[in-house]
Amino acid sequence: MSISIRAGLVGLLAATTLVACAKKEEPAASADVAQAPAAAAAEEKVVNVYNWSDYIDPATLEQFTAETGIKVNYDVFDSNEVLETKLLAGKTGYDVVVPGAAFMERQIKAGVFRKLDRSLLTNWDNLDKEILERVALHDPGNEYSVNHMWGTTGIGYNVGKVKAIDPNAPVDSWSIILDPAQVAKYKDCGVSVLDAPTEMLKVVLAWKGKDPNSQDPADLQLAEDALMAIRPYVRMIHSSNYIDALANGEICVAVGWSGDVLQSRDRAAEAGQGVEVAFSVPKEGTIIWFDMYAIPADAPHPNNAHAFINFMMRPDVAAKNSNFVNYATGNAASLPMVDEAVRNDPGVYPPAEVKAKLFPDLAATDEFTRLVNRSWTKFTTGQ
Repeated sequence: MSISIRAGLVGLLAATTLVACAKKEEPAASADVAQAPAAAAAEEKVVNVYNWSDYIDPATLEQFTAETGIKVNYDVFDSNEVLETKLLAGKTGYDVVVPGAAFMERQIKAGVFRKLDRSLLTNWDNLDKEILERVALHDPGNEYSVNHMWGTTGIGYNVGKVKAIDPNAPVDSWSIILDPAQVAKYKDCGVSVLDAPTEMLKVVLAWKGKDPNSQDPADLQLAEDALMAIRPYVRMIHSSNYIDALANGEICVAVGWSGDVLQSRDRAAEAGQGVEVAFSVPKEGTIIWFDMYAIPADAPHPNNAHAFINFMMRPDVAAKNSNFVNYATGNAASLPMVDEAVRNDPGVYPPAEVKAKLFPDLAATDEFTRLVNRSWTKFTTGQ
């Protein structure tokens, strides 16, 4: 889930005429039409998709167009907050978006999405029932969404640099980032945290032994104090730049998303400059998150949106995407087709003992979210 699109991805997208959806102006669907897809014949052969970057195999987009004749206009974002701002404003022109489940939970209540038409999703039975149950905490009955990928939030680190500074560095603990005495050691080689307010709040609370989904203002203050204590040692607050920064050796410790850190690991290995990147799930526990395909209520091409999602639910397609992005897919039927190196990577598909420590990222009230954002602004500005 990063914003810096690989050169190869840019080339492929350009080659397949995946132009920016923002440049198109489509008429918004009426409220009545929003709950019942129009006849396919009435839709132009286009689907407008808004997804996290570096989060799909571009070959699958080409394949979808080749098989259906539907052109894909593909835009990218790098934070749930950016997507949410567009969705709540309405008339985005997008047919398919990929929000995080916690944000989607709140957006469903706001009437942002249309219910899925299961009759158009013939590949539904391919989905992982355990993932469906977990996602149902955010989308009861799985009425509005389909899982694209899932993963964890953890620690990415430069093995050589961290060991050189401290051979006994607690790389399996949030302490390496959240304990001022620890993180201070890595100030010069570079520390990065996600620009994701709710996630950072929850990992701090988990580290402190609190309920990570607490909405107690006292717990928020506790987390804010902890974050402000490490602020002098944090070089980067970003949700995507850390991928290349880790791979290039520009930073040495980062809070990051599992697949992104593993992409960084692979890029470092491909570069052959002696940089070794590793990922760990902290022993205190961490978030298991889900990124979901959903259709905005005013999507201009709802049938094409269903066709796109159904295509992505095919086992062969889901496996291609999982192999490309190093994230776990919620498509159980695809697992035999996922590369063995990906399928057996504990950073992608955590073992049972690690899964037991994972907690959901539940949506907070609007009031508490405002408090979190206010606290996060203090952290990002250092004031």
